[in-house]
Amino acid sequence: MNKNIVIIVITLLSLNSGWSALNVYSSTALRHLPSDTLEFRHSDEYKSDSNELKAKMGIEELEADSNRKKIAFYLHDGVEILDFAGPLEVFTAAGHKVIIVSKTAEPIVSQGTLKIIPDYTIENAPKVDVIAFFGGNVGLDIINNGVSEWIKSFDELDNYFSVCTGVFFLGEAGILKNKTATTFHSSLDYLEENYKETKVLRDARYVDNGKVITTAGISAGIDGALHLVAKWQGFNKAREVAFIMEYDKWVPGEGMILSEDNPYTNLINLKKLEDYAGIYENESGIQVVIKVDKREKGLYAHLGKNRVPIFHEKEDKFSRMNKEHVTFIRNKNNEVIRMESSEHPVQFIKQ
Repeated sequence: MNKNIVIIVITLLSLNSGWSALNVYSSTALRHLPSDTLEFRHSDEYKSDSNELKAKMGIEELEADSNRKKIAFYLHDGVEILDFAGPLEVFTAAGHKVIIVSKTAEPIVSQGTLKIIPDYTIENAPKVDVIAFFGGNVGLDIINNGVSEWIKSFDELDNYFSVCTGVFFLGEAGILKNKTATTFHSSLDYLEENYKETKVLRDARYVDNGKVITTAGISAGIDGALHLVAKWQGFNKAREVAFIMEYDKWVPGEGMILSEDNPYTNLINLKKLEDYAGIYENESGIQVVIKVDKREKGLYAHLGKNRVPIFHEKEDKFSRMNKEHVTFIRNKNNEVIRMESSEHPVQFIKQ
């Protein structure tokens, strides 16, 4: 059996400007198994492999996130790959633990090509914080074969999450009663006709009812998952994950948010972000260009040909992905005149 571990490393090199290197590790590795079968290995399962590599590169262990969730992905034969693979990438990059659950312990075949070995069956799956369901070949025979009863067996969950036609798992279990939901575009009529107590919303990337989040088809699952990360860990964490994934199509808050815990309510407005935009230069002539990303509602620091996000914390204070702080200093006229980093004493003067 081939047990080679594939670890993905994204490294953004520093440019001798007082901004240190950024190293980001994926929290899921893949172990190759016979017959083109892939088994997902979670962060704590290959921790020793990752730590060994980090030690060789002189990188400290990242601090554990206190908001870490345990999420059960229910997968079935014919499940759409991107439906679950997109959210899997989001949740693991954000530090959450994802387990794969299926009806039986037999390998799941996704879209006729990818075989996945489940971690648990619905008979022995452990307690989790979130359960998630996905589309592709979803029929009532699959849903009502003990799965609805499993869904109903959970007394307390933080969230129910569905992507695409995975919404029908929730519908059959009664979770969508008196809720608003969405699904894959060609299944909206069926959802509306067969679940009369559910309000169906069209043209929405996702719908957030608070505890129940449903998304449109396939790629929309990434948006829904990023929204959940923003709810659980804050907008800055969701921005960080989107950057790591190079998901540059994300529009924060693009879905329909019906819950009170809207993570985008108190974001700094674009007009104030414009105060910080400009060219900053230190005494050695090194320049950092600060630009506003209007789609993402945030700032980026451009260093030569590279760019990194900086995250608003409060007032004129921001943070970087290494948790160091960046502070913008104003003059008596309330104009931004320079930028300082908690990591280095070098000041960058606004030009």
